[in-house]
Amino acid sequence: MPNTPDQLKQTPFYSFFHYLARTIHGMWFRGEVVGLENFPAAGPFLIASNHASHLDPPVVGSQVARQMRFFARKSLWNSRITSWWLDKVETIPVERDSGDIGAIKRVLQALKEDRAVVLFPEGTRSPDGQLQKAKAGVGLMACKTGVPVVPCRVYGSFEAFSKGRKIPKLGTPISIVFGPPIPASDYDDPKAGKARYDIAAQRIMERIAALPEPRYAVI
Repeated sequence: MPNTPDQLKQTPFYSFFHYLARTIHGMWFRGEVVGLENFPAAGPFLIASNHASHLDPPVVGSQVARQMRFFARKSLWNSRITSWWLDKVETIPVERDSGDIGAIKRVLQALKEDRAVVLFPEGTRSPDGQLQKAKAGVGLMACKTGVPVVPCRVYGSFEAFSKGRKIPKLGTPISIVFGPPIPASDYDDPKAGKARYDIAAQRIMERIAALPEPRYAVI
């Protein structure tokens, strides 16, 4: 098994695209970025973000100094070049709406290795830019590990590159807000029985919904 990059370390391949994503955000979608101090200083954690655009994963990941792991639908691995790139940046393939046990195991393994993983509780991009109901999967992953969950809300990505739009609208500000980490004691209710994971997912989603949009001007 290859060595796992620790905090602040990135493979050269990942580092190049991390820099590229950060540069693109800064040049063409520059908005406010708030709450970077909320990342745990050490150990594994989850980032749970809303999802309204294909731009969300790169703009969120570009704000985190350590090498993140992301989800992508399994069908993207149909192309040899795309599958090679996704594997190189350590993306986790997931079969949506099927309770993909393999993907869940990969997330749990990554967290055991002190990695950080970006999840999108809604499961897919919002069709209208509004927050959608969270899937229980994020609750399951959080409860199984008990790691802190950093809530994240992305503003403006739907306007910049909504579902069905073929070309991103350059110049549209995309702001990113990271909230304080949610400890397991705040999202997990072990006595909730079958509803445990759904309740955890909804509590996490409520924290995302509560993150306010930055109102001060971008300079």
